[in-house]
Amino acid sequence: MNNAKFSLYRRALYASSVFVTAAAVAVPAFAQEQEAEVSVEDVIIVTGSRIASPVDVSTAPLQIVNDQAIKDSGATNIQELLLENPAFGTPALSRTNSAFLTSGTGVATVDLRDIGSDRTLVLVNGRRVVAGLPGSATVDLNVIPTQFLERVDVLTGGASSLYGSDAIAGVVNFVYKRNFEGIEANGQYGITERGDDRRYQANVTVGTNFADDRGNIMVHFGYSKEGGVLSRQRKNTYLDDASVGAFITGDMADWGTAIEPFLSSFPPQGRFIIPDDPNVEGNQGTTFTYDANGQLRPCFSTNGGTAPATCGAFAGQPIGPDGFNRQAFRTIAVPVQRYLFAAAGRYEFTEGTNFFFEGTFNRTESSRIIEPFALESGGTTGIFPGSGLMPIEHRVFDGQGNVSIVQNPLVPQAIFDAARDNDGDGLRDIGFARRLAEVGNRTGSTSRDFFRFVVGFDGTLFDDRFNWDVSYNFGKTVENQVSSGQVNVVNFRDGLSVMVDVDDVNGNGSTTDYVCTNAEARANGCVPVNIFGAGNISPEALAYIDAQGTFQTEITQQVVQANLSGELFNLPAGPVGIATGVEYRKEKSKEDNDALTNAGLNAGNKIPDTAGSFDVAEAYLEVRVPILADTPGFKLLDIGGSVRVADYSTVGTVYSYAGTATWKPVDDIRFRGTYSRAVRAPNIGELYSGLSQTFPSGINDPCDGVGPTGGGTVGDICRSQPGVNANIAANGVFTLNQADQQGISGFNGGNPDLEEEKADSWTLGAVITPRSLGLNNVSLSIDYYNINVKNVIAAPGRGFTLDQCFNKANPTYCDLVTRRPAATAVNSAGSIEFIDAINVNGASWKTEGLDVVLGYRTGLDAIGAGGTVSARVAYTHVFKNDYFPAAGEPADRQAGEIGTAKDRFTANLAYNAESGMRASLTGTYIGKSYEDDQFCFAYGYDAKCVGVSAEFYLDAQLGWNIGDNFELYFGVDNLLDNNAPRILTGTTFNVTGTDTAADVYDVFGRRYYTGVRLKF
Repeated sequence: MNNAKFSLYRRALYASSVFVTAAAVAVPAFAQEQEAEVSVEDVIIVTGSRIASPVDVSTAPLQIVNDQAIKDSGATNIQELLLENPAFGTPALSRTNSAFLTSGTGVATVDLRDIGSDRTLVLVNGRRVVAGLPGSATVDLNVIPTQFLERVDVLTGGASSLYGSDAIAGVVNFVYKRNFEGIEANGQYGITERGDDRRYQANVTVGTNFADDRGNIMVHFGYSKEGGVLSRQRKNTYLDDASVGAFITGDMADWGTAIEPFLSSFPPQGRFIIPDDPNVEGNQGTTFTYDANGQLRPCFSTNGGTAPATCGAFAGQPIGPDGFNRQAFRTIAVPVQRYLFAAAGRYEFTEGTNFFFEGTFNRTESSRIIEPFALESGGTTGIFPGSGLMPIEHRVFDGQGNVSIVQNPLVPQAIFDAARDNDGDGLRDIGFARRLAEVGNRTGSTSRDFFRFVVGFDGTLFDDRFNWDVSYNFGKTVENQVSSGQVNVVNFRDGLSVMVDVDDVNGNGSTTDYVCTNAEARANGCVPVNIFGAGNISPEALAYIDAQGTFQTEITQQVVQANLSGELFNLPAGPVGIATGVEYRKEKSKEDNDALTNAGLNAGNKIPDTAGSFDVAEAYLEVRVPILADTPGFKLLDIGGSVRVADYSTVGTVYSYAGTATWKPVDDIRFRGTYSRAVRAPNIGELYSGLSQTFPSGINDPCDGVGPTGGGTVGDICRSQPGVNANIAANGVFTLNQADQQGISGFNGGNPDLEEEKADSWTLGAVITPRSLGLNNVSLSIDYYNINVKNVIAAPGRGFTLDQCFNKANPTYCDLVTRRPAATAVNSAGSIEFIDAINVNGASWKTEGLDVVLGYRTGLDAIGAGGTVSARVAYTHVFKNDYFPAAGEPADRQAGEIGTAKDRFTANLAYNAESGMRASLTGTYIGKSYEDDQFCFAYGYDAKCVGVSAEFYLDAQLGWNIGDNFELYFGVDNLLDNNAPRILTGTTFNVTGTDTAADVYDVFGRRYYTGVRLKF
């Protein structure tokens, strides 16, 4: 291919991409914004625009991670490096916050501006990527081959008019290497100073030209493994602990003071609760448990008694030897293993017309482990509906109309005797709470297979004035998960009802065996389950009650698109640029749980299967008009605009649009501004998720105590329900019993009537390059951003729903509350049965802040040292990040809270010696942060009642080039060995098993890595 032809090819290829190629300047992290512009002869591709133009300006704030930055980080997953950028918020999913999830373990996501991962659009080579989580648009960054990346482009601000739905906070585009020739190989090993979380990675990239350089093909193979860390492996997380302020005193001065140990009240030997005797006034029930020697003993009165030091449970107190240390089975970081294959190629089969393709395959394997299941007879994990009590004697029918009462032989005699009513007329059933240690840990093993390929053609038209491309993009994610540690509730319940086989009902010749009382259950293999004492559930019983879980998902995405861009005509200030295109996209998602999970019969909540699809046809137009150029006070002035129309099969037609302006009064400074209307269409999960049942706690019924008259709005709404009126008629005022308080459940689910989210986004900034002052190597950019998202899709909290219905008389929320029309055997008339939480377009989100990026690079020849030094600081200040649950409601003000620090920066310093040695330092600062303001309000405090100090992390790397083909490097992350701040159980931002906000702060401590790179 001759140089002219190759230049045309490059113009076409780059014009169809989203972003500009980064300059070949080795900067230790994010490249300066000015380096986002690269000339391809007389053409510059401007970031955030689809128009190829000679105008040398970027209208939207942009930061770029180049390949040197990726190498300097030593990152196994690109998420690790991106999260150092202060423009990114706390990720929805990562290795350190997904151990307790039934779906999403080990997934890695990003969240620009901290307004939700679904509002950040992730692209590969400028095109969409299939989601990694069913029902969502969230891309799993595990599928990105880190060492195959040429760069990562981070565009902040609304960009839906150019790239479609989801680009509300911005776009992250991962650009693969192109036109690579040769072989690059890399091997790396890392370990923490504590000797855990071993990390391995090995990668090789091979590329070659062919057909007289008319074509190029590249392939990349990668493998990585991150070992994970268990909570019991670290001294500070070995024991379960909790906040004294949250659980005991309510005094926020005690917020960071730990109750240690804070052991679980569900011990493996069990607690057995005999309720109060209803026939004897003042009679109190008794709780039994087993001591360390396996001896049964009474523990304490359930009616207001104070637990002794060795007792089994009492509201938040240390449990002592009878408690269970959950932390010994929990995880700080889950292990993740990845296999990656990527390929890309192009071929010029006629002059100016090219074929191209991309392909990626990824397999991610992860696993989770948490403590054995805590089962109780009643409550949210209970297996006895209604009263939540287990019978300790049974009625046995002989088939001839005769009924006999049989004592359960597994119930210890002391418990049986204590349960006998004082007047001798019967027995009280018992409740229990028990850790199912014999069943084993709850575990999950997950594999995700990701497939993606793109094929297309591109070229030029009309004497190279226009560039065009047409492509087809297919992606699929398949997940398979197997979990253990749950139990079949029906079988468990049958196994608890036991009698002595005095009549040889099992037909084995024995009349002394214990058997299940239910004949049908016996026919189905029922085995008695002995829950009294640790280790007493037999292997045969375990096999009978075992409930292995399965979860499969499949997500597919297909995109066909065509683009055309070029110059319409010339004005005195330059050519008028235009880009236009059409796109068709179809997405499907389905998730399939096992039958017991669907029915809620594995001691967990009912979770239905979900399936859905949508398609969308889109068209866009972008125009850029130069107004003035090379005139006094107007070295450059141009304006631009873009509009996109999208017709969804779900929400109908939606519109997004944007306007841009750039003014360059002199060479050294330019001002830029953008306005955009961005959209996010509801995803499949938000639309079509089935109703999954949950059992909320801490619900206070607003009707409690309401009489036949009065009570204002609350009273009127309460009395509009027949059941409430029946209750008032029977009791004088609306009265609830304990079962009513515990018997509230609800359903979470999708809403097919959702509308799209809409966002108004503004950016205003300046880029200063003071060359006229002799500072040729300095660049400073300052950008203000303001994003206002309306129609936010969210499921309202249940307390909020009750407030909106009964205090605000909002019928939308009243429709989510269902009351019992009449009394049942257990529950009172008018008591709340369900409070549903269905997705609605009821919330809004507002955020604004300031980004400042300063870069500097210089040679050291003037001082006789040789080599070059480069430095960069990226700083973000968040003025506000306010979430409004509904119109007119107070905001949840998140700016300054843990995970959304008001001040963050990353600073880099690198030195390249002429000898081939390279050294770099990266410092990351997270400003002082506070507990959630809603948490503080709940305890009677003002916002910012408590918080944690600022953190500064320092990373370092040193590398040596040995000859032309070999590089050896060594790095240390968290060089200062900072401990994560203590954020305990019971507080808002605690990640279970870590004693901190593990998705915000470093939980690994100092860690080392070393590796080699080969290049031929």
